[in-house]
Order: sequence, then structure tokens, then C-alpha cells
Amino acid sequence: MTNRLPSYEGVLDAARRIEDVVVRTPLIESPALNERVGGRVLMKAETLQCAGAFKFRGAYNRISRLSEAEKTRGVVAFSSGNHAQGVAAAAKLVGTPAIIVMPSDSPAVKVEGVRGFGGEVRFYDRWKESREAIGAEIAAERGSVLVPPFDDPFIIEGQGTTALELLDQADTAIDQLLCGASGGGLMAGINLVMAERSPQTDVFVVEPEAFDDTARSLAAGERVGHPQGTPSICDALMAPMPGELTFPINRRCAGAITVSDAEVAEAVAFAFRHLKLVVEPGGAVSLAALLAGRIETRGRTTAIVLSGGNVDPGLFAAIVEGRFKA
Repeated sequence: MTNRLPSYEGVLDAARRIEDVVVRTPLIESPALNERVGGRVLMKAETLQCAGAFKFRGAYNRISRLSEAEKTRGVVAFSSGNHAQGVAAAAKLVGTPAIIVMPSDSPAVKVEGVRGFGGEVRFYDRWKESREAIGAEIAAERGSVLVPPFDDPFIIEGQGTTALELLDQADTAIDQLLCGASGGGLMAGINLVMAERSPQTDVFVVEPEAFDDTARSLAAGERVGHPQGTPSICDALMAPMPGELTFPINRRCAGAITVSDAEVAEAVAFAFRHLKLVVEPGGAVSLAALLAGRIETRGRTTAIVLSGGNVDPGLFAAIVEGRFKA
């Protein structure tokens, strides 16, 4: 691992490294959504990325840099699901074994995804055990390389390639960009790019209302956590606090927005009915913020990231059929 800080130049290097394996996901637009919010909305569909989420970008950027000796010892990661699948998919491509520490309440579709890519799963209790401690113990026992979900320069820079593509694909200047955050790796990568390429764009973080650690940290001016509460349907966005590397970068955000599970469910249903996309709850928070009127959109061009599509089939069916109760 390296002690260097993530940078825009690192994002450019990541783009070159992953270009032959990553999906250049489309930037889509919906007349129905534009009419509803009174402005243009450009949506980066990372739901169509390898392993169903943006996480593959950072995972491959990190794992593809392993030495031959490191490849024989494998990698270990901890994740609620999307990073887990990204790591498993990248490890399979690189040819190294992967063990993933996952919460016991992870959606089955994400667990199956990890195993489908050949990854080994080690479950833990997210409320009583430390995934970091378990991951470190496994890494020490096996001599494996730890691939964290967000606090790693190569991970952050890999995720930042999402913004590089978005800016290249957009046919107009972007007034504001909204993106969900857990530990903040994707948001940090985006901020590195926007600061360099589109500094006039206001960047907003969106979080589930019960897991608003980035909002609390921005308000406090330092990293703080959120109270332990009831789980959210946004299982991908339940980190206890922002990352050590990610938060200093994300302090440049113009603001933070929170959304309820009911508003997220509406966004998941809207994406299915009007965009014909399967978007998981954690991947739909930015869309939820727009539909709920959390930010002014009239006469503006807003970019959002639909960050993942790995949703539990039963939950998805309940949402689109109107049976889900927050």
C-alpha cells in the first residue's frame, strides 16, 4: 500500500489502467424526469457497470497493481456488497483469490454475486463486530493484501473515473452534481475531478436520513459518526463515519442532503417505471433527492450518479408493486 494522497493525476492514471476492462456506462436523460423537476437531469448509469456498481472501478485499479508475490497470497476486503462484488470480479480478472468480510444481513443477491465471481465470504455481525478488525486479522493470517472500500488512494482514484466519463459525455455545462455517499470514496473521486475540470459545478452529497455522517461531519468541520439507529433499505450507505482520506477531499462539497427510506423507495420505483432501470436503494438516493424537491432544479442542469443496481429481488418487487412500507 502507499501513503500518498489521492490526486487528479491519479484519476487520469486510473482511467488509462482500467479502460480495457471497465464499462463506459451511458449518461442518460429522461423527458419525464426533466418535465417533473423543471430542468435537465443527466444520469450516469453505473447500474450497468461490471458487477452492477461503480465499485469495480476502484477495485480493479487497486488489485491490478498487485505484484506477482501478492497475487499468490490473495486479497481481503470488507463490504456490505457492492465493493465485495467489485473486488471479487477484479480478483478473478487479475487471477488472485479473494475473501470478503460481509455483514450477515447483506442482501442475498450481493452474497451470491461475490460467490459467483469466485470470492470466499466470511460473515460478521455489523452491530457487534468490527469488520476492520476481522479483515486485518485475515490479512495477517494469510499474508493477503487488504483492499478497503474507500480509504485507499487507488480506490478513490478509480472511482473518480466515473466523473471523467460523465464530463466527457455531457453536452453542456453542469450546474450541480448529486451523489450518494457511505465512506465517501466515490464522492472523493468525483470531487478530485470536478475541482480540476469543472470547479463551477456545485457538488452535493446525499445520504439516508439515519446515516448522515457526512452531513454531520461537514457541519462539525471534522469526522463524526451518526447515532446507531434502525437499518435503512440503503444497505450500501451505512458506514459509521466518513473515511480519513475521503473526508478532507469531500469538505469541498457545496452541501449535504438527506432522504427518507420512503423517498428512496419512490425513486427506485420511478427508475423502474420511467427509466427502465433496476436501481438499488443506495444507488437511488440522488434521484430521491430530486423527486422529493430537496434541491432547486428549475432551469438548471443537474447530474446524478445511479451508483448501483444490486437490489434484493423481494424488496425490489415490494417497492415496484407498492407493497413496501417504510
